[in-house]
Amino acid sequence: EVRSEERNLELQLMIIFGCLPETDGTIFRIHTKAEGLLNADISLELVFHLPVSYPLCLPGISINSKHLTRAQCVTIQEKLLEQAEKLLSEPMVHELVLWIQQNLRHILNQPETGNGSEKCTFSMSTTVDDGLWITLLHLDHMRARTKYIKTVEKWASDLSLTGRLMFLGKIILILLQGERNNIKEYLILQKTSKVDVDSSGKKCKEKMISVLFETKVQTEHKRFLEFEVKEYSALDELQKEFEISGLKKIFSEFVLGLVK
Repeated sequence: EVRSEERNLELQLMIIFGCLPETDGTIFRIHTKAEGLLNADISLELVFHLPVSYPLCLPGISINSKHLTRAQCVTIQEKLLEQAEKLLSEPMVHELVLWIQQNLRHILNQPETGNGSEKCTFSMSTTVDDGLWITLLHLDHMRARTKYIKTVEKWASDLSLTGRLMFLGKIILILLQGERNNIKEYLILQKTSKVDVDSSGKKCKEKMISVLFETKVQTEHKRFLEFEVKEYSALDELQKEFEISGLKKIFSEFVLGLVK
């Protein structure tokens, strides 16, 4: 009965904080505050990725706070995972949020937490490291184009992802290459951040994005050295980009269908 109540509470949290159903689980973001050093409240952003088999396996957890360094965010993430292991097989998100609210000050006060100057941006997801992957995304539109592009470039840089943001008329594609965990982290940001504006000019989340293709990088695939924004004036230019990247088949199967 207690577990049932916890699960119901967790489902309410998903609704309140905008959960995003995925084929490989559920992703949602929670903003909270906890007492840090010097009795000051610190704003925290907790992103949970719940696999389909959750709670029989651990959730992916990411920490973000403009008040903390990257080292501190990583330590908090590690402590949350240690706590999550104790709650395995039980709904745990609500418990983890309460736990960090009660223990943040203690964690930050530990010597091993570190006090590096680099601000925390986005820590790594805690799913299994599957090596170098490549993912192709399709965006329906960009209204606030300049801001949107800068945001995508920043996310790619923060997560050590390379590839292309490609424009061909109304077709917008994002090709990402990097560690699979980092690509999943990118998708969390892409789907939970207010990255664009709606028709009335208000900030909004990206609801019109789709994953066209993803696979582990093969020998024939090009290794991108950086993330670039490129605009193409003709379809054959875009096709050539895919061909020299070893992705000719992907272009034929997934991109040509987007051309109207």
